Amino acid sequence: MIKLLSKTFRVGVVTEPVKAFGDAEMETLGAELKAVIDRRFNGSLAIRQVDAGSCNGCELEIHALNNPFYDIERFGVHFVASPRHADILLVTGPVSRHMQSALLTAYHATPDPKWVVAVGSCAADGGEFGISYASCGAVSNVLPVDLVIPGCPPTPLNLAKALLKLAGR
Repeated sequence: MIKLLSKTFRVGVVTEPVKAFGDAEMETLGAELKAVIDRRFNGSLAIRQVDAGSCNGCELEIHALNNPFYDIERFGVHFVASPRHADILLVTGPVSRHMQSALLTAYHATPDPKWVVAVGSCAADGGEFGISYASCGAVSNVLPVDLVIPGCPPTPLNLAKALLKLAGR
């Protein structure tokens, strides 16, 4: 271990310098979202994401909203661990029969008023899975849906735009 540390101190930093990054469109969108959240939700909008049987493509894009590039929490959007603390349920994937009761439980545990957002093509219309013995298809076949975000998967920027559209209602 001492050999490794001494080599590290002797050689120094050999990685590339970090480039400054930023996205003007996300900054503008985030400022609008923050203003709406401050005005209508006292500064905090809580989201519970529910995977109802997806391939996890949409989840990766949703998780990207929390990475250092997008950092949606700085605009007042928070992901919560319990539907009891949520204002919005983000549901991904076609609703599998095994997840139907869990999704309904999460929906009923979410306090009113609440919004349900179907994220991605599979949640919107069942995708290539449709309705079968193993799938209920679209989220709207199980729950009332307030907003559909199309895409396979939708980009983090499209997700943020949709949240602004929903919060601005």
